[in-house]
Amino acid sequence: MTQATNQPPATPDGSETAEQSRWQSAREIFGLLPRPMRVTAYVAVGLVVLLVVVALAVLAVARQPLPQTSGELDVPGLTSKVTVVRDEQGIPQLYGDSLADLMRAQGFVHAQERFWEMDVRRHVTAGRLSELFGDATVETDRFIRTLGWREVAEREVPLLSPETRNAFEAYADGVNAYVEERSPSDLGVEYSVLRATGLDYRPEPWTTVDSLAWFKAMAWDLRGNMTDEVDRVLALSQNTPAQVRRLYPDYDGQRFAPIVEGGGVVDGVFDQDATGTRMPRRAAPAYAADDRAVASLERLRDGLAALPELMGRGDGIGSNSWVVDGAHSSTGQPLLANDPHLSTSVPGIWTQMGLHCTEVGDDCPLDVAGFTFSGVPGVIIGHNADVAWGFTNLGPDVSDLYLERVRDDEFYYDGRWRPLRQRTERIEVRGGDDVVFRVRSTGHGPLLSDVSDEFREVGSVADPDNDDAYAAAYGVSLAWTALDPSPTADAILALDAAGGWDEFREAAAMFDVPAQNLVYADREGHIGYQAPGRIPVRQPGNDGWLPGEGWRPGDDWSGQFVPFESLPTLLDPEEGFVVTANQAVVDDPDYPYELGRDWDPGYRSQRIRQRLEQAGELSIAEMGDIQLDTRNPLAPTLVPLLLEQQLGDSYWADGQELLRDWDFTQPPESGAAAYFNVVWRNLLQLTFHDDLPEAAWPQGGGRWMLVVEDLLRDPDNPFWDDRTTEDEVERRDDVIRSAMLQAREELTRIEASDSDDWDWGHLHQLDLVHQTLGTSGVTPIEWLLNRGDWKAGGGGAIVNATSWDARTGYTVTAAPSMRMVVSVEDWDDSRWINLTGVSGHPASDHYTDQTELWVEGRTLPWVFSRDAVEAAGEDVLTLLPAPDEG
Repeated sequence: MTQATNQPPATPDGSETAEQSRWQSAREIFGLLPRPMRVTAYVAVGLVVLLVVVALAVLAVARQPLPQTSGELDVPGLTSKVTVVRDEQGIPQLYGDSLADLMRAQGFVHAQERFWEMDVRRHVTAGRLSELFGDATVETDRFIRTLGWREVAEREVPLLSPETRNAFEAYADGVNAYVEERSPSDLGVEYSVLRATGLDYRPEPWTTVDSLAWFKAMAWDLRGNMTDEVDRVLALSQNTPAQVRRLYPDYDGQRFAPIVEGGGVVDGVFDQDATGTRMPRRAAPAYAADDRAVASLERLRDGLAALPELMGRGDGIGSNSWVVDGAHSSTGQPLLANDPHLSTSVPGIWTQMGLHCTEVGDDCPLDVAGFTFSGVPGVIIGHNADVAWGFTNLGPDVSDLYLERVRDDEFYYDGRWRPLRQRTERIEVRGGDDVVFRVRSTGHGPLLSDVSDEFREVGSVADPDNDDAYAAAYGVSLAWTALDPSPTADAILALDAAGGWDEFREAAAMFDVPAQNLVYADREGHIGYQAPGRIPVRQPGNDGWLPGEGWRPGDDWSGQFVPFESLPTLLDPEEGFVVTANQAVVDDPDYPYELGRDWDPGYRSQRIRQRLEQAGELSIAEMGDIQLDTRNPLAPTLVPLLLEQQLGDSYWADGQELLRDWDFTQPPESGAAAYFNVVWRNLLQLTFHDDLPEAAWPQGGGRWMLVVEDLLRDPDNPFWDDRTTEDEVERRDDVIRSAMLQAREELTRIEASDSDDWDWGHLHQLDLVHQTLGTSGVTPIEWLLNRGDWKAGGGGAIVNATSWDARTGYTVTAAPSMRMVVSVEDWDDSRWINLTGVSGHPASDHYTDQTELWVEGRTLPWVFSRDAVEAAGEDVLTLLPAPDEG
């Protein structure tokens, strides 16, 4: 009997097959090994085979949710066909006969690409994350339930216009048409991961409230100065009011031009040439350094860290946007650029899309393309056939914290105790008991100090008739415009359909929360700017710089809001361009309203203005090049002082030598930029960590550059002195020299001993982490979902605003979430790019297919006309009415 060899059969003619050849090679290799090693090798091969099988299984599971993008699909609810044309990057352009069908199709396509992201967002905004993730997210859910985002969204539905409400309902129908016919594993690989952990879950139907609640998350992350209010009190606990004022300098309108230069209000209408009187500002209140206030606000600051950063928070959150008229454009018509700076994650914030009525008219008014939020109907930023627009965060002061005197179920106000408003919330916790708690509110808003058991202890008060009763810490409440329902969602479709300046302003007037700077251009050659938003008018002497004293009526809001017609606006300014980059909207004593004080200092806006003034006529490519500008605004001031320091031998002076010929720009390959930024981080730590509580340590953005610029001119300022060293007094140059020496040691440790091998991009990497499961600690899951290791240029307070947090390291924490340059002369000549890609599925080719281009500073053609869209089309999907509805 012939012994079996378990090898592949030969070919019919007896010759050796390729598979036989590989098998024989393997036998020969194993035959050369000693027998014990052969066993080890066979085990290793077995493990490799097992890993391959597992990898293939994971790949199959990951690919299961990939959507159909060509052919035909029946969609319940449609009344006529909708054509979806996707280009090489999978960007969809939708064509339909009615607004309702376009909205249904948009909901369907969003669900195809991003339903997990949509589902998680609605769990976040409803305070229901714990149903998916267990007790790890209970504190987050309690905070959001206390804020009441979903409850406010529910009250907004009846405020919407019938047209908007119908559009949102049609969008929800489209989402549900996709979801109802598929298992969770067909909707996203994340559901399969959770199922593997034992979660039995089926998504609920999508609703209009799910879409509206997202605006609350947007408003929260873009709310303005609430954390600054807290940080100022914490800073006051260790410094004098004068010192804290120096850490929060007033906006310098002479050095950094505001968006609108000059202007007042006449008969309730903004007039750029008007004069008036601004309301007075108040000094810091007496409680500022009160230990009770500090204890309450420290707990609140810690609690804020529990909230997810859906759009991002901190120094890096902002945007650039500008528009130039035809005289400044090589096309002879306006050009408009925009790049919002938001937190980095995968999938990204935006998904690109076009929404086109086959015949545009009153019944179907859309012919628009741009950047959308999955879960929200319409286009948020982009252009239609007549106008283009861009957003930057206006950042007005629309929220105030109040220290409250609370006992049991009462709060003290205007000389007497009053009942707290209360409601009961129940959080379902996966794998645990339900959490039931009360939400209590004063006349100002919800008590954030009730979020946890520790916070509730903050509000305990003994005897109300005894001044000594207030020895306990205060409760903390929040007044915030987003907690009052408003029909902001009406603005989205109104912007999408605007046919000119007047209709654009009518749409902007509806944009209550979050307030955004809107830049504008149209086919008639006009450019403009409009500040919208629901901005409270405070009582005289109250500017919201610090938390209010909740028991004093004088700290309340006046009950009025800045009228829309009184907000700054521009149409066709004489200089021929408008720049918005989160700087002051208006900085003129003749403007009567206090819109806010915590503006971006203006480094980015002034650099953009400088580039525009130098350029003359700009091409589309030159507009895009400005978005990539990496000049560090602090370097011209700090570098001469760094070059003056005597550091000793060449080892310590190597980094210093890199600065001698540095042009102050920060491309990823720059060794000088690497050294400068490491020095900057160490300088911040040495200067301020001993002066401030840890929660208020510098993040390193534009405000801190402005503060340090000021201190560099004051070598003996007490901030330079290290309070922890009692026997000596440090001065400016002592701190600078120490920062340089520490930077050299740090770079040797994390980069290389040879300074020629340093580069900024190696330190300043862009890592895209999946928002929910990307930090699970399970390596295969993180490998599947996360992407990273891109070398990024730019930095904080730079036009190419790839921000990083000096408290934690150099990794990019916020960045331009997209870039666009719109050509009004020919929409098809416009350019755009997304930080990630249109798909939320990690197995998709379009998960991060735009990231490499984004890092390299490249953009994609943004075609708009149907002929151009169809010419660029790679896949065409036809959505048809379901047979029983056709």
